[in-house]
Amino acid sequence: MSFEPKNMLILDSVDSTNNYAMALIQKREIDSEIAVFAKEQTHGKGRRGKQWQSNKAENIILSVIAQMQWLPVYRQFELSVAASLSAYDLFEKYILANLFIKWPNDIFINDSKAGGILIENVIKGKIWQWSVIGMGLNINQEKFEEEFLKATSLKLETGKEYEVIKLAAELHSSLLKRIEELKAGNFKKMLEEYNDHLYARSKLVKLKKQNKVFETKIVAVTSSGELITKDLVERKFVFDDVEFKGLV
Repeated sequence: MSFEPKNMLILDSVDSTNNYAMALIQKREIDSEIAVFAKEQTHGKGRRGKQWQSNKAENIILSVIAQMQWLPVYRQFELSVAASLSAYDLFEKYILANLFIKWPNDIFINDSKAGGILIENVIKGKIWQWSVIGMGLNINQEKFEEEFLKATSLKLETGKEYEVIKLAAELHSSLLKRIEELKAGNFKKMLEEYNDHLYARSKLVKLKKQNKVFETKIVAVTSSGELITKDLVERKFVFDDVEFKGLV
């Protein structure tokens, strides 16, 4: 018996679930928060303009549409925290240790990437109207292209096969709960959780800014999404200001 999730469009193949979801918004074909799931993406998008690679029907490829008029534009990082925690919540059901959130919103198991999040917004003037929260989580895939050798999946870590659509529905539900938590004014607590799970926290890492690689210790992430590090001095970095080059 196949699993039929509620409020989720299931596509066999699409260029990008984020693109599909954004088109629904632009055409005004959406009146409630729904999710778009695809078994395959031909042009999946990641951060820094990279493509998200995924074998067909083996992983979660999900974009959740959320109305955002209730949150000011300058507080965009709060949604990123909610999304990161929802992905963490899902994996935590199946992975008991060494699960982390890598700044700003990747999911790591040990030192390997298991998922990523790309949030795209519709902002009109000063009003944050909509967000499309794109989430790619590695579930049953066992082999990755050379560029993604530091990738892992739920199956690689647990040795078990999972029903991907069922897990995607769990992720959708988890995200909606985290958004409600944010609406209830609990961001401070959520940020504490986020920092508790922060990958490489209190560890010495290599970061690259422009063409310079340097060593520094990760301290925490601020409420506005800046990464705080400390070496001879304390530093703060915004998204894409630095590139993570590994642990020292």
